[in-house]
Amino acid sequence: MRCDGLIRAFPFSPSGAWMRILVITQGEYGKRILEHVRAFAAGDWTVEGWQAPKGFPPVIDDPDDFLPSELPETDLILSLGEEPGVAELLPDIVKMTKATAAIVGIDSEAWVPAGLAAQVGRKLEGMGVAAVFPKPLCTLNEKTYGFRKKISYDSPLISAFAARFGTPKVRLTVKDGKIEDVQVERDACCGCARYVANGLKGVSVREAEFEAGMLHHHYPCLASMGIDEELGDTLMHVSGRLLKDEVAEQVKPYKGPATKFRPSDDFEPPKS
Repeated sequence: MRCDGLIRAFPFSPSGAWMRILVITQGEYGKRILEHVRAFAAGDWTVEGWQAPKGFPPVIDDPDDFLPSELPETDLILSLGEEPGVAELLPDIVKMTKATAAIVGIDSEAWVPAGLAAQVGRKLEGMGVAAVFPKPLCTLNEKTYGFRKKISYDSPLISAFAARFGTPKVRLTVKDGKIEDVQVERDACCGCARYVANGLKGVSVREAEFEAGMLHHHYPCLASMGIDEELGDTLMHVSGRLLKDEVAEQVKPYKGPATKFRPSDDFEPPKS
Protein backbone atom coordinates (compact mmCIF):
# COMPACT_ATOMS: atom_id res chain seq x y z
CA MET A 1 0.00 0.00 0.00
CA ARG A 2 1.42 3.37 -1.06
CA CYS A 3 0.77 6.54 0.95
CA ASP A 4 0.37 9.59 -1.30
CA GLY A 5 0.56 12.99 0.36
CA LEU A 6 2.38 15.19 -2.13
CA ILE A 7 1.87 18.90 -1.55
CA ARG A 8 2.65 20.68 -4.78
CA ALA A 9 3.82 24.27 -5.05
CA PHE A 10 4.26 23.74 -8.79
CA PRO A 11 4.21 20.78 -11.12
CA PHE A 12 7.51 18.94 -11.14
CA SER A 13 10.41 21.34 -10.78
CA PRO A 14 10.95 23.29 -14.01
CA SER A 15 14.24 22.90 -15.81
CA GLY A 16 16.76 25.59 -15.02
CA ALA A 17 15.82 25.94 -11.35
CA TRP A 18 19.02 26.26 -9.35
CA MET A 19 17.81 24.16 -6.42
CA ARG A 20 14.86 21.84 -6.00
CA ILE A 21 13.80 21.27 -2.41
CA LEU A 22 11.50 18.61 -1.00
CA VAL A 23 10.19 19.34 2.50
CA ILE A 24 8.92 16.30 4.41
CA THR A 25 6.32 17.13 7.06
CA GLN A 26 3.95 15.29 9.38
CA GLY A 27 2.15 17.89 11.49
CA GLU A 28 1.78 21.60 12.22
CA TYR A 29 5.46 21.94 13.18
CA GLY A 30 6.62 20.99 9.70
CA LYS A 31 3.72 22.64 7.91
CA ARG A 32 4.64 26.06 9.32
CA ILE A 33 8.24 25.66 8.18
CA LEU A 34 7.20 24.47 4.71
CA GLU A 35 4.96 27.51 4.24
CA HIS A 36 7.67 29.91 5.42
CA VAL A 37 10.40 28.39 3.25
CA ARG A 38 8.09 28.57 0.24
CA ALA A 39 7.27 32.20 0.92
CA PHE A 40 10.89 33.34 1.29
CA ALA A 41 12.81 30.93 -0.94
CA ALA A 42 15.20 32.33 -3.53
CA GLY A 43 13.59 33.08 -6.88
CA ASP A 44 15.31 30.19 -8.66
CA TRP A 45 14.37 27.56 -6.07
CA THR A 46 11.36 25.28 -6.27
CA VAL A 47 9.85 23.99 -3.04
CA GLU A 48 7.54 21.00 -2.82
CA GLY A 49 6.25 19.10 0.18
CA TRP A 50 5.35 15.55 1.06
CA GLN A 51 3.21 14.92 4.13
CA ALA A 52 4.38 11.63 5.59
CA PRO A 53 1.86 9.36 7.32
CA LYS A 54 1.64 9.10 11.09
CA GLY A 55 1.73 6.11 13.41
CA PHE A 56 4.87 4.30 12.27
CA PRO A 57 5.53 0.88 13.83
CA PRO A 58 8.70 0.34 15.90
CA VAL A 59 10.17 -1.62 12.99
CA ILE A 60 9.46 -0.79 9.35
CA ASP A 61 9.42 -4.09 7.45
CA ASP A 62 8.52 -2.68 4.04
CA PRO A 63 9.22 1.04 3.35
CA ASP A 64 6.85 0.88 0.36
CA ASP A 65 3.94 0.68 2.80
CA PHE A 66 4.68 4.25 3.90
CA LEU A 67 6.03 5.89 0.75
CA PRO A 68 4.03 7.54 -2.05
CA SER A 69 3.96 6.08 -5.54
CA GLU A 70 6.12 8.95 -6.76
CA LEU A 71 8.11 11.89 -5.48
CA PRO A 72 9.61 14.75 -7.52
CA GLU A 73 13.25 14.66 -8.51
CA THR A 74 15.00 16.74 -5.87
CA ASP A 75 18.36 18.27 -5.00
CA LEU A 76 17.86 18.89 -1.27
CA ILE A 77 15.60 17.17 1.25
CA LEU A 78 14.47 19.03 4.37
CA SER A 79 13.15 16.38 6.74
CA LEU A 80 10.80 17.60 9.47
CA GLY A 81 9.36 14.31 10.67
CA GLU A 82 7.89 14.07 14.15
CA GLU A 83 8.45 10.31 14.48
CA PRO A 84 11.65 8.26 14.09
CA GLY A 85 10.03 6.37 11.22
CA VAL A 86 10.38 9.36 8.92
CA ALA A 87 14.15 9.49 9.40
CA GLU A 88 14.33 5.72 8.78
CA LEU A 89 12.73 6.26 5.36
CA LEU A 90 15.27 8.84 4.23
CA PRO A 91 17.60 6.45 2.35
CA ASP A 92 14.60 5.19 0.36
CA ILE A 93 13.38 8.74 -0.27
CA VAL A 94 16.85 9.68 -1.52
CA LYS A 95 16.69 6.80 -4.02
CA MET A 96 13.28 7.96 -5.25
CA THR A 97 14.20 11.63 -5.58
CA LYS A 98 17.91 11.39 -6.53
CA ALA A 99 18.65 13.98 -3.83
CA THR A 100 22.31 14.72 -3.11
CA ALA A 101 21.87 16.60 0.18
CA ALA A 102 19.63 16.35 3.25
CA ILE A 103 18.88 18.50 6.28
CA VAL A 104 17.30 16.51 9.12
CA GLY A 105 15.83 18.95 11.62
CA ILE A 106 15.92 17.79 15.25
CA ASP A 107 13.68 20.01 17.34
CA SER A 108 12.89 17.10 19.65
CA GLU A 109 15.23 14.27 20.61
CA ALA A 110 12.25 11.89 20.47
CA TRP A 111 11.81 12.55 16.75
CA VAL A 112 15.38 11.63 15.77
CA PRO A 113 17.28 9.97 18.64
CA ALA A 114 21.06 10.28 18.54
CA GLY A 115 21.61 6.63 17.64
CA LEU A 116 19.17 6.82 14.75
CA ALA A 117 20.73 10.06 13.49
CA ALA A 118 24.15 8.39 13.42
CA GLN A 119 22.77 5.32 11.65
CA VAL A 120 20.93 7.32 9.00
CA GLY A 121 23.93 9.61 8.57
CA ARG A 122 26.18 6.64 7.81
CA LYS A 123 23.71 5.24 5.28
CA LEU A 124 23.38 8.57 3.49
CA GLU A 125 27.12 9.09 3.47
CA GLY A 126 27.51 5.67 1.88
CA MET A 127 25.10 6.80 -0.83
CA GLY A 128 27.16 9.90 -1.53
CA VAL A 129 24.60 12.21 0.10
CA ALA A 130 25.71 15.13 2.26
CA ALA A 131 23.59 15.18 5.42
CA VAL A 132 23.37 17.40 8.49
CA PHE A 133 21.39 16.89 11.69
CA PRO A 134 21.05 20.32 13.37
CA LYS A 135 19.69 20.24 16.93
CA PRO A 136 17.81 22.50 17.16
CA LEU A 137 17.21 23.27 13.49
CA CYS A 138 18.07 26.95 13.96
CA THR A 139 21.71 26.12 14.79
CA LEU A 140 22.34 25.62 11.08
CA ASN A 141 24.57 28.11 9.26
CA GLU A 142 26.62 28.08 6.06
CA LYS A 143 29.48 25.98 7.43
CA THR A 144 28.45 24.35 10.71
CA TYR A 145 25.54 23.21 12.85
CA GLY A 146 25.05 22.36 16.51
CA PHE A 147 24.85 24.36 19.72
CA ARG A 148 27.87 23.81 21.96
CA LYS A 149 29.67 21.36 19.71
CA LYS A 150 29.92 22.83 16.23
CA ILE A 151 29.96 20.22 13.48
CA SER A 152 31.40 21.25 10.13
CA TYR A 153 30.01 20.13 6.78
CA ASP A 154 30.81 20.65 3.11
CA SER A 155 27.79 20.93 0.83
CA PRO A 156 27.09 23.87 -1.51
CA LEU A 157 23.39 22.97 -1.52
CA ILE A 158 23.03 22.98 2.25
CA SER A 159 25.17 26.12 2.53
CA ALA A 160 22.95 27.92 0.01
CA PHE A 161 19.86 26.97 2.01
CA ALA A 162 21.53 27.97 5.28
CA ALA A 163 22.39 31.40 3.91
CA ARG A 164 18.65 32.17 3.96
CA PHE A 165 17.30 29.88 6.70
CA GLY A 166 19.04 28.84 9.90
CA THR A 167 20.61 30.69 12.81
CA PRO A 168 18.89 34.10 12.95
CA LYS A 169 20.93 37.04 11.75
CA VAL A 170 19.55 40.57 12.01
CA ARG A 171 20.70 44.14 11.52
CA LEU A 172 19.24 46.93 13.65
CA THR A 173 18.77 50.62 13.04
CA VAL A 174 18.75 52.58 16.31
CA LYS A 175 17.68 56.17 16.90
CA ASP A 176 17.53 57.98 20.24
CA GLY A 177 18.11 54.77 22.16
CA LYS A 178 15.23 52.91 20.51
CA ILE A 179 15.10 50.38 17.71
CA GLU A 180 13.81 52.11 14.61
CA ASP A 181 14.04 49.23 12.16
CA VAL A 182 15.16 45.59 11.98
CA GLN A 183 16.39 43.91 8.81
CA VAL A 184 16.35 40.11 8.85
CA GLU A 185 19.41 38.88 6.98
CA ARG A 186 18.78 35.23 7.83
CA ASP A 187 15.56 33.94 9.31
CA ALA A 188 14.92 30.78 11.27
CA CYS A 189 13.24 28.14 9.12
CA CYS A 190 9.99 28.68 11.01
CA GLY A 191 9.92 32.47 10.51
CA CYS A 192 10.47 33.35 14.16
CA ALA A 193 13.15 35.98 13.48
CA ARG A 194 10.79 38.02 11.27
CA TYR A 195 8.13 37.89 13.94
CA VAL A 196 10.60 39.05 16.58
CA ALA A 197 11.95 41.75 14.27
CA ASN A 198 8.51 43.29 13.86
CA GLY A 199 7.96 43.23 17.61
CA LEU A 200 11.26 44.95 18.41
CA LYS A 201 10.49 48.17 16.56
CA GLY A 202 10.20 51.00 19.06
CA VAL A 203 11.75 48.99 21.90
CA SER A 204 14.55 50.51 24.01
CA VAL A 205 17.98 49.02 23.30
CA ARG A 206 18.25 48.17 27.00
CA GLU A 207 15.07 46.10 26.84
CA ALA A 208 15.70 44.56 23.43
CA GLU A 209 17.34 41.32 24.54
CA PHE A 210 14.63 40.55 27.09
CA GLU A 211 11.87 41.49 24.65
CA ALA A 212 13.39 39.28 21.95
CA GLY A 213 13.23 36.32 24.31
CA MET A 214 9.59 36.99 25.14
CA LEU A 215 8.63 37.40 21.49
CA HIS A 216 10.44 34.18 20.60
CA HIS A 217 8.47 32.33 23.27
CA HIS A 218 5.14 33.77 22.15
CA TYR A 219 5.65 33.17 18.40
CA PRO A 220 5.53 30.34 19.55
CA CYS A 221 8.71 28.32 19.20
CA LEU A 222 7.71 24.69 18.63
CA ALA A 223 11.01 23.12 19.69
CA SER A 224 10.83 20.63 22.55
CA MET A 225 10.29 21.88 26.10
CA GLY A 226 11.76 18.69 27.56
CA ILE A 227 15.32 18.67 28.86
CA ASP A 228 17.72 17.40 26.21
CA GLU A 229 20.25 15.12 27.91
CA GLU A 230 23.09 16.05 25.58
CA LEU A 231 22.65 19.82 25.95
CA GLY A 232 21.33 19.93 29.52
CA ASP A 233 18.63 22.38 28.52
CA THR A 234 15.42 22.45 26.52
CA LEU A 235 15.73 22.93 22.78
CA MET A 236 13.24 25.78 23.07
CA HIS A 237 15.60 27.60 25.45
CA VAL A 238 18.57 26.94 23.17
CA SER A 239 16.66 28.34 20.22
CA GLY A 240 15.65 31.41 22.23
CA ARG A 241 19.21 31.96 23.39
CA LEU A 242 20.48 32.03 19.80
CA LEU A 243 18.06 34.81 18.94
CA LYS A 244 18.59 36.74 22.17
CA ASP A 245 22.37 36.58 21.76
CA GLU A 246 22.10 37.92 18.21
CA VAL A 247 19.94 40.85 19.34
CA ALA A 248 22.24 41.50 22.32
CA GLU A 249 25.26 41.67 20.02
CA GLN A 250 23.48 44.08 17.69
CA VAL A 251 22.40 46.53 20.41
CA LYS A 252 25.70 46.36 22.30
CA PRO A 253 27.29 49.40 20.56
CA TYR A 254 24.26 51.53 21.44
CA LYS A 255 23.90 50.67 25.12
CA GLY A 256 27.02 52.41 26.40
CA PRO A 257 28.78 51.47 29.63
CA ALA A 258 26.67 50.12 32.42
CA THR A 259 26.10 52.67 35.15
CA LYS A 260 26.90 51.80 38.73
CA PHE A 261 25.89 53.55 41.93
CA ARG A 262 28.75 55.67 43.19
CA PRO A 263 28.31 57.61 46.45
CA SER A 264 29.56 61.19 46.49
CA ASP A 265 32.72 62.08 48.43
CA ASP A 266 30.73 63.80 51.15
CA PHE A 267 28.38 60.87 51.66
CA GLU A 268 28.15 59.80 55.28
CA PRO A 269 26.48 56.54 56.25
CA PRO A 270 23.70 56.89 58.83
CA LYS A 271 24.82 56.62 62.42
CA SER A 272 23.68 53.52 64.24
